[in-house]
Amino acid sequence: MSVQRVAISMGDPAGIGPEIALKAALDPRVRKICHPVLVGDRRALEAHAATAGLKPRIRACKSAAAIEWSGDGVALLDLDLFGNAPLELGKVAAVNGRAAVEAARAAIKAALAGQVDAVVAAPQTEFAIKEAGIAFDGYPSFVARCTGVPEDDVFLMHCFDDKKIVHATLHVSLRRALELITPTRVRKVIRCAHDTLARLGIDRPRIAVAGINPHASEHGLFGDEEAKIIEPVIAEAKAEGLRVEGPYGADTMFHRSDVDVFVVMYHDQGHIAAKLLAPNRAAALILGTPVLFSSVAHGSALDIAGQNKASPEAVIEAISRLVGTPPKQAAA
Repeated sequence: MSVQRVAISMGDPAGIGPEIALKAALDPRVRKICHPVLVGDRRALEAHAATAGLKPRIRACKSAAAIEWSGDGVALLDLDLFGNAPLELGKVAAVNGRAAVEAARAAIKAALAGQVDAVVAAPQTEFAIKEAGIAFDGYPSFVARCTGVPEDDVFLMHCFDDKKIVHATLHVSLRRALELITPTRVRKVIRCAHDTLARLGIDRPRIAVAGINPHASEHGLFGDEEAKIIEPVIAEAKAEGLRVEGPYGADTMFHRSDVDVFVVMYHDQGHIAAKLLAPNRAAALILGTPVLFSSVAHGSALDIAGQNKASPEAVIEAISRLVGTPPKQAAA
């Protein structure tokens, strides 16, 4: 695969985002597979570089069209995100929430204009975004709105090791998730998972689909949603030639090694597995938009911001999933 240009949005400037974005941009594994450019505020980048003991040359520019893609140090698309407001590491503040959103928006805009090939986002703090008065329920719907794609056609896939997990619903209450899980939505997520893996070079991917109820209802003992919603869609997909099976209980299906992708019905079915099996290093890919977009599957860790304790492995994983191969773990 050819070397590509990757924009790394630095996330919440008061959290670990700028630290792990910078560490990833300087990592030899990343520089071997792509040209990275950080997107965010220079003041935040310099503050985190100092606390991490890093002194890179910063090749800053004010527009994506003017990015210097070669040279030592690190490229930065420098956005004035604070004005005269102070930067306080580890603090929830509206200015920080707005900065995270605007950095991601600028990176997506650059991708839509063809000035970068992919976007990776460092973690945001959703409460800070709420404090800024910005509607935000996660990156899938945000990227959908930025790219003009219907939100119902966009899904999230967690990637780590040999596992891929696609979610039918995401950042909604469990009650609302149950309302959203319809035959149409299940059909869309299975098809999106299949098509995405086919584009990634997996011929006729094998798909395992989770149920909704405990043990996928045990043939109707614990509910009838599987029989009414999921099983008919799986039968349709099989008739179309897709290699899809289920529904399975989400508490056991992740042990399977003969599956290319798991489709789950709601947030915790997938996130608990990802965060237990790959803490702080899973990548979250957005499926169904014209922009190649991935984010980290962990939070902004305000409690350790500015302490040089944060690992960039999740950012590196996210980049590699978009433009290269899954990276080897760094030595402990």
